[in-house]
Amino acid sequence: MRDAGDFDAFYATSSRRVLAHVSMMVSSRAEAEDAVAEAYLRAWNKWHKISTYENPEAWVRQVAYRHAVSAWRKAINRLHAHRRDTTEEHVDGLGPDHVAIVAALRRIPADQRRVIVLHHLVGLTVAEIHQETGVPTGTVTTWLARGRRALSAHLTEDETLERGR
Repeated sequence: MRDAGDFDAFYATSSRRVLAHVSMMVSSRAEAEDAVAEAYLRAWNKWHKISTYENPEAWVRQVAYRHAVSAWRKAINRLHAHRRDTTEEHVDGLGPDHVAIVAALRRIPADQRRVIVLHHLVGLTVAEIHQETGVPTGTVTTWLARGRRALSAHLTEDETLERGR
């Protein structure tokens, strides 16, 4: 039998971090919320097993990420099938630093973006990223270094453009 109190406590302590992680990985907060909700639903349905894992939050984060990527792929395929043009989504109320960081994250490769978000925003160590993703620690370290350089270049460009105006 599932322990609702235990799951509620888990959800309360982890859901904001998981949502922040997935939000940084996908282009829309609404898509991230959908993916996170689906991941927690799956966790609830298997809570008797998930609750015994060393890091249930990592499991939920992984499921949410995969669900978001799957939804993104379906959306892209629909767009290609219908040959529609997409429009930029504008989000009001976000600070310029947040917008710049998200824009820079979108400009780097997905693997680098993922380890940057897991390390700097979720707070995982290289070893924890390896454990969660299965990517060798040396590769994680390399992706972190390359991702930081790429982010720096994009953020520096943006600052240079802002000063030139």
